[in-house]
Amino acid sequence: MALSFLNSGPKKKDHVVAIDLGTRVTKAVSVQRKGDSYSLNNFLLKDAPVYDRSLSAEKLADHLKGLMEEMGEKNKQVTLVIGPGESILRPSELPQAPKQQVLQMLKVNSKQYLQQELKEHVFDCHYPTADSEGDGAGKGGMAAALVGGAKREHVENLKLAAKQAGLVADLITTSLVQPANAFEVAMPEVFEKEVVALVDFGSKHSFISIMMLGELSLSRVVGFGAAKLTTGIAETLGVSQAEAEGIKVGMPQEVEETIQPLLTPLGRELRASIDFFEHQQDKTVSQVFFSGGSSISDHIIQALQSELMVPCKSWNPAGAFTTNVAPQRLGELEQIAPQLTVAVGAAAMSF
Repeated sequence: MALSFLNSGPKKKDHVVAIDLGTRVTKAVSVQRKGDSYSLNNFLLKDAPVYDRSLSAEKLADHLKGLMEEMGEKNKQVTLVIGPGESILRPSELPQAPKQQVLQMLKVNSKQYLQQELKEHVFDCHYPTADSEGDGAGKGGMAAALVGGAKREHVENLKLAAKQAGLVADLITTSLVQPANAFEVAMPEVFEKEVVALVDFGSKHSFISIMMLGELSLSRVVGFGAAKLTTGIAETLGVSQAEAEGIKVGMPQEVEETIQPLLTPLGRELRASIDFFEHQQDKTVSQVFFSGGSSISDHIIQALQSELMVPCKSWNPAGAFTTNVAPQRLGELEQIAPQLTVAVGAAAMSF
């Protein structure tokens, strides 16, 4: 599903560079499309610049320029993805009218449609039952929709940073729909025929998306990320943050009991979201798929499974792709693939 706060217009693309601007780590992928198939040409994880809300366009431009140079990427057009701390995703009932008219309504009266006054924001919307034009033009009445939003100032800062880096921000979007986009490409049959939950671990936030027969039925941000788990391990075991990070990834058996209570708050939040969905829709979530950095630990997945009481697993967002990645990097790709989920989803959306 396409939700964009900046789109330079419909262009046929065969090559996309998508950059997930994470709080601690920036993830980037270069993807080629041929017909209905995709090929992963390159990927990169790079430490993000020290982040605060006043991060200058100049610093971000240096970061983007360095990232593209490390990837050896000649493409000047990029898709930029912003996280749950800088964007929102809300269900709403919207008029079935031309999209530009609907977006103007959201701009002048967001509280009516989103139950929150969101001034100086840019919006986009997605109708699950959209026609081929992607809006409800000429249909009349109201319809269920998803609304994405981001602060205009933040979007403009990203555009400026890309320009200063010698790039063009062809599209700016939210991370909150990207696991669903990646899942549709990687596991189309499960996407279309089952009811599943997708959970993405971020540094400060995690978010859950519940997919019902190919549609995003629930999306919720949880204020528990990998950083909180690392801090909890450090405090419980009396070790440094760096040591705790290593323990979290390697997870020796003797500290498994340590992480269970640390993950209980996250498990309860996720379980509450699943319970809410199942009560509202009278459907049962059959599986939970985890992505993000912490999902590479089987111990973390198993600890959450005991809380959720639903089969849980990590997944590879590029599993259905062919790859042009150098053979010596295939092992690295397999290890970090869950961290590329948002970037892969944004690349798929960009096509």
